[in-house]
Amino acid sequence: MIKLLRVDHRLLHGQVAFSWTQNLGADCILIANDDVPVNDLRKTTIKLAKPQGVKLVIKNIEDSIKALQSGATDKYKLFIVVESVADAQKLSEAYPAIEQVNLGGVKAKEGSRNISKAINLLPEEEKLVKKMIEKGVEVEIRQVPNDKKVLASTVI
Repeated sequence: MIKLLRVDHRLLHGQVAFSWTQNLGADCILIANDDVPVNDLRKTTIKLAKPQGVKLVIKNIEDSIKALQSGATDKYKLFIVVESVADAQKLSEAYPAIEQVNLGGVKAKEGSRNISKAINLLPEEEKLVKKMIEKGVEVEIRQVPNDKKVLASTVI
């Protein structure tokens, strides 16, 4: 069961590891990212941030989609963390059981627009968010679980 898919450019860090995992009651965190599985430094850093008692799986986007579609993840209360809106859109497109996407942190880039405290989207990222919303995915903005949920549709 997928509890949440979160977009956070920092992937797994204290705020995500503890507050979100606890709040969701997740027992498995899936880091879906094409760089981390081949980058030992990033992989080690992420492993250090893993809360005790929670399984951590690190896969590239393609293998993450295969794992979700195969049912291998069905036994977990799964919390998926991706680095970008594009990765979130790929996963939600390939696996429609993803019903909720949290925008938690998207850093500013040249040409991006600030839509919330920690969310900066490029025009093409805004299109991807709209595409997910049109497909029925709830896209919301919150840094931590206790923040007021803001629907992305109200700010883009």
